[in-house]
Amino acid sequence: MLNFELYNPTNLVFGKGQIEKLSTLVPKGAKVLLAYGGGSIFKNGIYDQVINNLKGFEIVEFGGIEPNPRFETLLKAVDVIKAEKIDFILAVGGGSVIDGVKFISAAVNFEGNPIDILQKRILIKENAMPFGTVLTLPATGSEMNSGYVVTIEATQEKLSSGGSALFPQFSICDPTVISSLPKRQIENGVVDAYTHVMEQYLTYPTDAFLQDRIAEGILQTLIQVGPGVVKNPTDYILASNFMWSCTMALNGLIQKGVPSDWATHMIGHELTALYEIDHARTLAIIGPSLYHVMFESKKEKLAQYGRRIFNLTGSDEEVAKEAINKTVEFFHTMGMDTKLSQYTEDYSKTADFIVNRFEERGWKGLGEKQLITLDKVRSIVELSY
Repeated sequence: MLNFELYNPTNLVFGKGQIEKLSTLVPKGAKVLLAYGGGSIFKNGIYDQVINNLKGFEIVEFGGIEPNPRFETLLKAVDVIKAEKIDFILAVGGGSVIDGVKFISAAVNFEGNPIDILQKRILIKENAMPFGTVLTLPATGSEMNSGYVVTIEATQEKLSSGGSALFPQFSICDPTVISSLPKRQIENGVVDAYTHVMEQYLTYPTDAFLQDRIAEGILQTLIQVGPGVVKNPTDYILASNFMWSCTMALNGLIQKGVPSDWATHMIGHELTALYEIDHARTLAIIGPSLYHVMFESKKEKLAQYGRRIFNLTGSDEEVAKEAINKTVEFFHTMGMDTKLSQYTEDYSKTADFIVNRFEERGWKGLGEKQLITLDKVRSIVELSY
């Protein structure tokens, strides 16, 4: 097991009716920026619940944070915070809104050009604006970690950053909120969480027995509840296990003491920036191809995954290969197309574009052992066509 430090100060408030605790969680006397996305919170009643439980607080609203939040939009929120002398931000939404609020939190007191936070991947360890969240869409785990991803529209870049000052002070997670979500968003949430686990699990053995078992438990739970929660999101047993699995997949716990990959995400982000493909669907496109191209370095863990998750038998080689097939089958069960050509006809130069972009950024060795060279990136993307 590798050395590690574990720090997670987020107060996670989980279960039915927990939005009622909002007034006790927001700092007394705070002037609050209420940040949200496209307005679904007005249709599903969450906006009314939030407002009713923030009586006595001065509230300024900022809506319109996009899926794959835009840098340009978030800077407008920074201007509002400065003009209105806001003390606290409340993100009400899914991962995109929460990610956007993390960037806003980082940018408010940042000295310099805020675009540098993204392009130079500056970690914010102090002087961030405090914020909390009300989760409306389980998927990213952003409600209990300090990372975020933001899109710069002007340059078609989707970039990640974070820092220890960017944990939410609290996150309210009420599984009943998923009852009104579109089927596609729930499918995305399951696959997003599943791939988050795979990025931290499917690397190479480090004798981190407990981390492996927890990771496998999350994968098995997502397989167990995923199809059912899409069909029946009002089932509280399914909804609660789905939501908690999404949080556990990326709250930092299973990442400690083990190597991580994240190349699937880094390549997938480019597909979203280029073609506006849903984030989770880019992961379903890239992940299986990456496992094939990097098969030799991941074979031992792929075989373990195949035996423990899918009960496969045979040699390591046989089990590892079939495990990839079973993963694709699960993605299909969750409504994913797994080839880029199923989303766009204009894919022929995608590999060239991504390789050139990674070369410009100096990203020449990705993955848990930095073995995913630019040539490997090209092979992965082309295999995904």
